[in-house]
Amino acid sequence: MREIVFDTETTGLKANGGDRVVEIGAVELVNHIPTGAVFHEYIDPERSMPVEAYNVHGLSEEFLTGKPKFAEIAGKWLDFIADARLIAHNASFDMGFINAELARLDIAAIGEERVVDTLQISRRRNPGGQHSLDALCSRFGIDNSRRTKHGALLDAELLAEVYIELIGGKQAALGFATDRDAEDAYAPRMRPKAVASRPGPLPPRITADEAAAHRAFVETLGDNALWRRYRDAD
Repeated sequence: MREIVFDTETTGLKANGGDRVVEIGAVELVNHIPTGAVFHEYIDPERSMPVEAYNVHGLSEEFLTGKPKFAEIAGKWLDFIADARLIAHNASFDMGFINAELARLDIAAIGEERVVDTLQISRRRNPGGQHSLDALCSRFGIDNSRRTKHGALLDAELLAEVYIELIGGKQAALGFATDRDAEDAYAPRMRPKAVASRPGPLPPRITADEAAAHRAFVETLGDNALWRRYRDAD
């Protein structure tokens, strides 16, 4: 199974209110294992950068000027994701921006049935906990010390690790099932089986000469030798 874990950075919070995508970062998983394939693009938003957004991701208008526009990278992005399942944290935000950019190009929206939201998974698993990416990294012992500002590729890499933990930890990367599925799958092997009685004793596997030689050897071991107990039992 192929999945793409991704993140976006934007000029603000309103996908349909004039804000634009300025960075996309994504990593590929196959059967929940990172393949090393990544997608990363900085994007010229064709508009100014509000200071509030700059303070979040550190991407200035000057830095982004001259970077490819979304129209120039849209085909590469769609080729990269192909028909894979998409994984994002607070996915409605990221998908809202991706689909708004696609709509500007008259490209069909990506259906929400393809999208997994790690924020929703985290809320279901730990209703009383904190669910930010930093909080989840802390919960699962994932090193996020490089995350001094939001960055789409770094956040996608961290989210991929978080996602694996949310769906069952490293055992998921090895292809194990959920606890309940694993219990059911292994149950037939774990249940003790009834042992049938042997219809008759097995024939001896040693010769009479070998038995006599062994008895003679045991006599040399002294009165406390362990083998004498077995001999006397016979």
